[in-house]
This record gives sequence, structure tokens and C-alpha cells, in this order.
Amino acid sequence: MTLPREHPVARSFIDTHYRQIRLLIVLWMTAVLLGAFSFGGHWLNIPRISILEHTARNLYFHVPMWFTMMALTVVSAWHSMRCLRSGDAVRDIRARSAAQVAVVFGLLGLLTGSVWAHYTWYEGTSIWWNFDPKQTMATVQVLIYGAYFALRSALDDSAKRARISAVYNVFAFATVPFLLYVLPRQMESLHPGAEGNPAFSEITHPLMRLVFYPAVIGFIGVGWLLYHQRVRARKLEQQLENRQYTPL
Repeated sequence: MTLPREHPVARSFIDTHYRQIRLLIVLWMTAVLLGAFSFGGHWLNIPRISILEHTARNLYFHVPMWFTMMALTVVSAWHSMRCLRSGDAVRDIRARSAAQVAVVFGLLGLLTGSVWAHYTWYEGTSIWWNFDPKQTMATVQVLIYGAYFALRSALDDSAKRARISAVYNVFAFATVPFLLYVLPRQMESLHPGAEGNPAFSEITHPLMRLVFYPAVIGFIGVGWLLYHQRVRARKLEQQLENRQYTPL
């Protein structure tokens, strides 16, 4: 027999499971940070790369943030599609929460990218932004999801807001692979992997992958934790508004 999520036993199991996953992610990210910033030990010392030097360590943060954003847009779009099929308000909450955290990681990706560009391509200048195709496309992507929240705030009826924003969210997700991967690779860019440039994997040492791949997993885990917390917070808000328990 399967217990409903609102049952005390089920809730206790879910909370315990969540705390275990949270602890695992915290320990995982601690190991990632130690690996990213350690200057001791041959296997942790990254090889010197022309121009990048030790700023290459930003690979462990900048790129995983975009992977995390993309993963969260998948979650958001999935719940939007389920919301359109079922009209379930909980799906709308989950779609919105995932999109919120995705935008946060998108902004962090833009910030770390701008800083990285300044201290590599434009060191010694006052340039922090040059409208490189990848920078521009990533900014457009974040703005598209920003418009998602503007649309939601413009609609008062909750059912109508859920339906219309879900449709927009699905179309917004359809732009993700094109704006963050396909189009930038077809244009001249200073970024690795663009037209005429080798991929980052071709100019970095394989040792860096020992930290990079765990960093991708870890940041996606952090994104999941933040998403889960947003859903839980919205659940509490809903309980206060309706004075009744609504399982998520």
C-alpha cells in the first residue's frame, strides 16, 4: 500500500530522505571546492594554459552553472507541460520554482563569464563586456526567462496565469539549445568551441576533468536543493493563504 504524501509517516520519510541528499551534496561540493582551489599535490595542480593561467579554475564554476541552468529549464518545462495536461496548480508552482533557480544560475554564469573574460582576454583594460556571441546569446536566454516572470505578474487569475505561462515556458525552453549551444558555435567568438576555435577539452589538461565533472554534478545538486526549497517555501505560503494543507 502506498501512503499519500500528506501522511505523517510518508512526510517523515521524505524529510529524512531530503536531509540525507542535502548532506551528500554538501560533502560533495566541499570536495569539489577543495579540488578546485588546492595548489598542493601534483594531481590537483592544473597545468599552466596560455593566457588562462590559473583563471582556468573558473571552468569548475562558470560552465557548471550553465549546465545547472539548462537542467532546471528541463524540469521547469516538464512541469509546465504536465500543468497544461492536468491543470494541476502544483505543477505550476514547480515550473515557476525551477525557472526561478534557473535564472539565478544564468545570472551567475553571466557574472563569472564577464569576470573571466576581463582577466584573460582584456587584462589591463577596462573592458568587462564585449558582446561576444556567447555572452549575447546567454543574455538573451536569461531575458527570455525574465519575461516569463513578467508575464506571470501581469495575470491576476491563477488558472489563466498557470495556462498561459506554461505555454510560454515550453516555447522558452525550446530556445535553450539554440541560444546556448547551436547558434554561438556557428559564429566567430573568442570562446572555445566556436567557429575557428578548438573546444575547451582540446586545450585543457585531462587532470582538470577530475574536478570539472564532479563540479557539474555538484552544482546541479545545489540547483536541485534550491529548487526544492523554493517549492517547500511556496507550500508554506499556500498553507497560510488557504489555512489548509496542500500536498506538493
